[in-house]
Amino acid sequence: MTSKAVAGEHKHRDDVGSRMGLWLFLFSELILFGGMFIIYAVYRFMHAEEFRLAAAELDPFIGTINTMILLTSSLTVAMSITAIQQGKKYLSMALASTTLVLAVVFLVNKYFEWSHKISIGIYPQSPELMNKPQGEILYFGLYYVMTGLHAIHVIIGMAVLGFMLVFIAKGSINRGSFVKLEAGALYWHLVDIIWIFLFPLFYLIH
Repeated sequence: MTSKAVAGEHKHRDDVGSRMGLWLFLFSELILFGGMFIIYAVYRFMHAEEFRLAAAELDPFIGTINTMILLTSSLTVAMSITAIQQGKKYLSMALASTTLVLAVVFLVNKYFEWSHKISIGIYPQSPELMNKPQGEILYFGLYYVMTGLHAIHVIIGMAVLGFMLVFIAKGSINRGSFVKLEAGALYWHLVDIIWIFLFPLFYLIH
């Protein structure tokens, strides 16, 4: 009896510690992107007209589609947690897999968007870009750095969710133990929240 109680208490501490560690990690990620948002705001204030002209070269439709994709992926990963809480293992796996598929679609769209910009000579240090005013150079520099860093986070999130799928399949994530899946979902929500800020900054504010 005492042994079981101690074991249960130890598990509870592990869960609490895992959640706390994850929140600290997410906070550090917010600080990273928060610093970039501040840099963006300063440069936009200094080069408002040039930022407006540069923003007009991006396609808001593509940005909107990617926003819808990521918002839907946040829904499916949240539903995956609900499913495992109800003991619906295969539904949870299907929903987590749907999240991964949506992430791939997001990255494919981003690939084509970047490819188009590169094909017309708009990329860091390109002769075409370097002939533009300073504000436009700064705008596209921030665009590639911030959306590129976000894409890396999407890939990391996909790897995390891939491991969660393996854990669900093996039964280590189940209706009585789903903290790992919650952690993976929280990271994925962070990826979505960052994009929700990037979308208007680069695609909507002219």
